Amino acid sequence: GIHARQIITAKSLENAVTVVYAVGGSTNAVLHLLAIAHEAEIPVSAFNIQRLHEVGQRVPLLANVSPHGRYHMHDLDGVGGVPAVMRELLDAGLLHGDCLTVTGRTVAENLQDVAPVRARAAQEVLKPFSDPLSPAGNHIVVLHGNLAPESAVVKLSGKQNLRHVGPARVFNNEDAAFKEIMAGSIKKGDVLVIRYEGPKGSPGMPEMLSPGAALVGAGLGKYVPLVTDGRFSGASHGIMVGHVTPEAVDGGPIALLRDGDVITVAPGER
Repeated sequence: GIHARQIITAKSLENAVTVVYAVGGSTNAVLHLLAIAHEAEIPVSAFNIQRLHEVGQRVPLLANVSPHGRYHMHDLDGVGGVPAVMRELLDAGLLHGDCLTVTGRTVAENLQDVAPVRARAAQEVLKPFSDPLSPAGNHIVVLHGNLAPESAVVKLSGKQNLRHVGPARVFNNEDAAFKEIMAGSIKKGDVLVIRYEGPKGSPGMPEMLSPGAALVGAGLGKYVPLVTDGRFSGASHGIMVGHVTPEAVDGGPIALLRDGDVITVAPGER
């Protein structure tokens, strides 16, 4: 019978990344897919964060769903769901159609009877490749800079103000940052830095749910970027740069930051 390692390959993981980008999925997919590749013993040379970035540069945003869009996943399901998304991507040459799936058939064989978007009734939930919601390279983006010499990840879809320069407010854990936000000491223009929350430092790389939500609740979501070696929710608002590598506990540059250091966050200028 079919076993997992026949299905989980570098090419099938590229397919997964492609679908994530097309529907506006979470940055958490970056972590999960890289972890799956590691567990499946796929060579790093075949599937890595740089490859994720390269794939993202050619995939447009097609699904007009929350948190960046007007509709929700049940609406997407109503116009064909993930198979309709995949058919659009396959027709555009963005999927590896020869990958084996759990059905025992290839991706292309699974999708041969799925109607393309252009053949469906008029709707605004799923856009065709020829008229995407957002052009390629504008969803999940891998960044590099002197605070993240190896990499960092940011989600751009649905975001504005893609350049920010401001003083750092530095915290060594999520709870300390949350308390200061709630106390009103974080101001418009600051750059909130939460470090020692990476895979080793926390340990476990938690989501910065409380600080992110607190910034939005305080009316600062659009005005205070968050930079962290931890991760953040796919539903986060504002500029949130996560997965900063090397993380602080490994001696990454983020560990050297002090309050008042001026940080430029400019994912739109990558």
